[in-house]
Amino acid sequence: MAARAPLPARAVVGHDDCDDDENQPGEGTKVMGALSGVRVLDLSRVFSGPWAGQMLADFGADVIKVERPGRGDDVRQQGLALQDGEGKPTAERSSFLAMNRGKRSITVDLSQAAGQSLIRDLAAQCDILIENFKAGDLARYGLDHASLQADCPRLVYCSISGFGQSGPYSHLPGYDPLFQSMSGLMSITGESDDQPGGGPMRVGFAVGDLTAGFYAVSAILAALRHRDMVSGEGQYIDLALFDAQVAALSHVAMMYLVSGQQPPRLGTASPITCPWQSFDCADGQIVIAVGNDTQFAAFCTVLGVPALADDARFRTNPLRARHRTVLVPILAEILRQRPVRAWHAAFDAAGVPSGPINGFAEVFSDPQIVHRQMRFDMPHSSAGTVPQVANPVRFSASPVQYLRPPPLLGEHTQEVLREVLALDEARIAQLRQDKVI
Repeated sequence: MAARAPLPARAVVGHDDCDDDENQPGEGTKVMGALSGVRVLDLSRVFSGPWAGQMLADFGADVIKVERPGRGDDVRQQGLALQDGEGKPTAERSSFLAMNRGKRSITVDLSQAAGQSLIRDLAAQCDILIENFKAGDLARYGLDHASLQADCPRLVYCSISGFGQSGPYSHLPGYDPLFQSMSGLMSITGESDDQPGGGPMRVGFAVGDLTAGFYAVSAILAALRHRDMVSGEGQYIDLALFDAQVAALSHVAMMYLVSGQQPPRLGTASPITCPWQSFDCADGQIVIAVGNDTQFAAFCTVLGVPALADDARFRTNPLRARHRTVLVPILAEILRQRPVRAWHAAFDAAGVPSGPINGFAEVFSDPQIVHRQMRFDMPHSSAGTVPQVANPVRFSASPVQYLRPPPLLGEHTQEVLREVLALDEARIAQLRQDKVI
């Protein structure tokens, strides 16, 4: 591998666990992130790969996002428009803004030989490469792992695809609704068939994409440690969204494997714990999550029916789950008599887990979310500022960093080519003239 160009020293923003306003993201001192000194070449698009790349950037890595000239990542055209300080829409869209902070955007035409050469040169300067092209696509450009391995033996190369690099579906494209349906997730989501509106339901966000992104980060960091502590060499990671969503079903899939029975679809309820669902109150709904027998006794006391906890049918969680059709109507009749806030306060005082069903206005004004600084703003060149949902990880010694806002398309092309590949202005101008960048 060619000698690495040094990473630039940068002032970064730390996100620590202090309570005072001075430690809000946006003002900070120089810190070293957990992945400072690591460079990532992000060839991915849409959700799963970019989500993984953003997490690595938050942890301190220098992430170079490669996009198509003129159009960029498909999600630059998806979602709602970011508004500027005067309330006018900008070209930036919410889907892109959600998973691309901390990155430097460059535009490269991979269909041109000169573009492919640039990517090979950049890969030689990187520790990690992430891509989510269809299986085999990058081999056409000589940018697959096998083609890069000889010149980049220390590169950790992560391929994220719908169905993986092998198998009867490997050639197929795939999107989140397919992985939700084919993995079994939709079969356990929604009301049962005998209820109004019953039937399989899609989870309300791209859970398959983001789940795969989390698995990708874990795998990449494990491979990076193996390279640095064991082998001295990188390796190839083959990650399928379909596989990841099946794996994420965890204990529910295990219910089927140990019993041979399809887990039931119960709306907000749980098949193994009761009461563990939403209930109607006088002015809305509350979610109750009673996790043990002690909590159930406290719950019954708050409801004013302490003897219910001693009923032979309800003394243990397995019994309550077995007799849910008897227990739930009793609880529902009591809970609908008072408003959500009154019940929530009473349950909190008694140590019974409960919570309202919040919309996002309530989420981002919740005092716990405010205290944990889970929403912050970053400077943005076209909108003035851009809101962000914070990374939830709290390191004690290497705080999460917010180095850059989500980039404009190709915003850093010249900077990266000059800094990482040491190209002069004449060479960069020629590449631009040839529409390679």
